[in-house]
Amino acid sequence: MITKAPADAPAAKERLSIFGAKLRWSICGLLFFATTVNYVDRQVLGILKPVLEKELGWKDTDYGLVVSTFQLAYALMMPFAGRAMDWLGTRLGYALAVAVWSLASMCHSLASTPLQFAAARFALGIGESSNFPAAIKTVADWFPRGERAFATGIFNSGANIGAMVAPLMVPIVAAHFGWRASFIFTGGLDVVWLVLWLSFYRQPREHKLLTTQERLLIEADHADEPKVHLKYSQLLTKRAAWAFLFGKFMTDPVWWFYLFWVPGFLHDKYGLDLTHLGLPLFVIYVVADFGSIGGGWLSKGLVARGIAPGSARKLAMLICAIAVTPVSLIMFTGGQLWLTVGLISLAAAAHQGWSANLFTIPSDTFPRQAVGSVVGLGGMGGSIAGMLVAPAIGMWLDYSHKTYGPLFVASGLAYLVALLMIHLLVPKLRQVEA
Repeated sequence: MITKAPADAPAAKERLSIFGAKLRWSICGLLFFATTVNYVDRQVLGILKPVLEKELGWKDTDYGLVVSTFQLAYALMMPFAGRAMDWLGTRLGYALAVAVWSLASMCHSLASTPLQFAAARFALGIGESSNFPAAIKTVADWFPRGERAFATGIFNSGANIGAMVAPLMVPIVAAHFGWRASFIFTGGLDVVWLVLWLSFYRQPREHKLLTTQERLLIEADHADEPKVHLKYSQLLTKRAAWAFLFGKFMTDPVWWFYLFWVPGFLHDKYGLDLTHLGLPLFVIYVVADFGSIGGGWLSKGLVARGIAPGSARKLAMLICAIAVTPVSLIMFTGGQLWLTVGLISLAAAAHQGWSANLFTIPSDTFPRQAVGSVVGLGGMGGSIAGMLVAPAIGMWLDYSHKTYGPLFVASGLAYLVALLMIHLLVPKLRQVEA
């Protein structure tokens, strides 16, 4: 049921927001940059898959196992990463995480066997597991509740930019300097972000460039938040934590599927080689970028029209879940490349719009001191699902001689199932009893 927010609250915040600089959106820009380089690093392996299959003799099962090691590390580290962000703070914690994943990305250039790639991939998963707990916690620190979905949508769109830039950049680097140089080049982008983050980022109350008016806007939703420290044993008693975890468990593997397997699908189905994969993947992730920002904008617009944030999130998620379903028809495209690309693009955009709203559940329902931990818990659930699904996809494709149709059907239905379970667990998104 859609509920109304207090009529005067959005108007009061809107009047206040016209004063002063919008420093919080510069912080959001840093989160966007971090998420972009995060996805550039993880996308490189998928783009180079046809080359590695040819040069190193990989099968889909080998590739699936290498991918699953990343997701294993991601799953194992997510709870610790979220806790570390709550404990160390985002300035230091985020910086340490990016330093780890930058080094791990470069280490891929030294690998020659599936086992060596798996080791580098595991290290990459350890570092990258902190990105979303840190980013979501930063949004909770720097944005009032009504703007969080939009801010999340903006920084989350970096995932699409990264996945879009990588297929344009990696083939050029690989063609001129070899595939190993691709990992070194992309890892170097992380170092650029690291310098910017340490130079510019501070907590709102410590930032010298933050005006009083913007600080009051940021803290408008923080005044009534309790100062608490929740253990994981306590978090697991909260239905909102389970709702977020289940949403990630059901839908994260779909995104991993698009990210790691679609380049191979386009190669197997349409014969696209490394130099011709760039444009279709570029289109997919450009459209997905609009979906990420659009999902947050949709939620923000509903809140501005007087709908309570929790109801706005769910309504936006329902629209996105419905928009995903046409990808189930991909087996009926009759070999038309751009129709296939269009269906995948729509599904990727809807997933990103979904994620922009799903990620706000922890900050909407838990005190800021626990947001990183809840995001880490949900990320662990999504990564466990991805870790289990990746080898299964590889074995299925080897067994079925690369029959992708059932995989897209499952991808199209996952979101409606996830939203139903989220609604059953938390009919109304509200602050938990701490």
